[in-house]
Amino acid sequence: MVRQYFGTDGIRGRVNQKPMTAETALRLAIAAARTFAPDGNGTVIIGRDTRRSGDMIEAALVAGLTSMGLTPCLAGIVPTPAVAMTTRLTGARFGLMVSASHNKYADNGIKLFSPEGLKFDDATEETLEAAMAGAFEGAYVAPEAIASPQRMAGVGDDYVRTCLATMGTADRIKGMKVVIDCAHGAGFDVALEALQQCGADVTVIGAAPDGININAGCGSTDTTALKAAVLARKADVGLALDGDADRVIVVDETGAEIDGDQVMALIARELHESGRLKGGGMVSTVMSNMGLDRYLRSCGLTLARTRVGDRYVGEHMRAHGFNFGGEPSGHIILSDVSTTGDGLLAGLHVLSVLAGSGQKMSELGHVFEPAPQELVNIRYSGANPMENAAVLEAITAAEAMMGEDGRMVVRKSGTEPLIRVMAEALEAGLMRRALEHVVAAVKAAS
Repeated sequence: MVRQYFGTDGIRGRVNQKPMTAETALRLAIAAARTFAPDGNGTVIIGRDTRRSGDMIEAALVAGLTSMGLTPCLAGIVPTPAVAMTTRLTGARFGLMVSASHNKYADNGIKLFSPEGLKFDDATEETLEAAMAGAFEGAYVAPEAIASPQRMAGVGDDYVRTCLATMGTADRIKGMKVVIDCAHGAGFDVALEALQQCGADVTVIGAAPDGININAGCGSTDTTALKAAVLARKADVGLALDGDADRVIVVDETGAEIDGDQVMALIARELHESGRLKGGGMVSTVMSNMGLDRYLRSCGLTLARTRVGDRYVGEHMRAHGFNFGGEPSGHIILSDVSTTGDGLLAGLHVLSVLAGSGQKMSELGHVFEPAPQELVNIRYSGANPMENAAVLEAITAAEAMMGEDGRMVVRKSGTEPLIRVMAEALEAGLMRRALEHVVAAVKAAS
């Protein structure tokens, strides 16, 4: 089935252009209501981030849900994991998060969660796509059954309490100098509250959203300001969230960014040593470094790989009994607490490990020696270069060039018109030759 709406992580795109229009949101709300609540009863949790178009998209969702008899519970500006958590804990029929995550304000999106707080699988999304096509042709509830939206207070506070409870004692990081960049996004309020409750000496940046500054020169996609603030404050550590706070990037006391694979290795090691790691290892995607795999094997643990997307990581974790997984981009799932990528929860976990280590973040953040790896993003217009014969031939040739000493991952982004080319090998020169071969082919076809 050719998808019109859903990508790697829900529906996402430039606002007021297909697929990200108010009409799409209305279709989705009606289709989801008919699919997941055909009896026309129950509640739906809706959260959003700070971008200007959030009110418009939320209003369209509300119109669709209420026309089908469902009661939208509006959580306001809260992180994506808070919506997933609240959906699970309240018995809602499903949850909706209005956000384009790390994208700039001109984009927006909608993420969906099941009653268990889980992202839907591909088959369910395809069912929704089919239902959306005929959304305006079906029946609606009788006038007396039309529902009214409700404001839902305290969602952020409940989420903070749940995150802090995982740390054992809230004062574990008391006095630690922390800078947190909230990307002018959904975590701007709850992240500061959580760190203050822990007694951290916290400096917050990226916490003045105006509807258009989300992810603009800040947050997980641009840590320049965070690095400068860490150095200026002589902080112990810096954390950067993205627009919906479902991912985190860590910066050490020298102003250097800690690689996401190193962060995951750090958490996996702590969970393993404390007897809390389940499944005999962890789950990540094809983008994780070979060095992480080798490190985990040296600890007697395994690394399972999935497609890119934290929902695929989560699906594999649930199917095979893991409780920890993530992506090197900063989506980290600690499933004993949260059902999806959770930037604040993962960040608090890193701070807790740092507080008990007696080490500096720069020391703690180098868990293994990474294999040389490089990622190149190539923007394209028109036809998908991944369907070009010359590109496919170049990929095959690069893989043969590296053999068992390297890996090549080439994929189309699910959220932007980009081809992502990643190469890694035990030897840097080999990696570079393979990478350049494929990049040249993709650029020629773009």
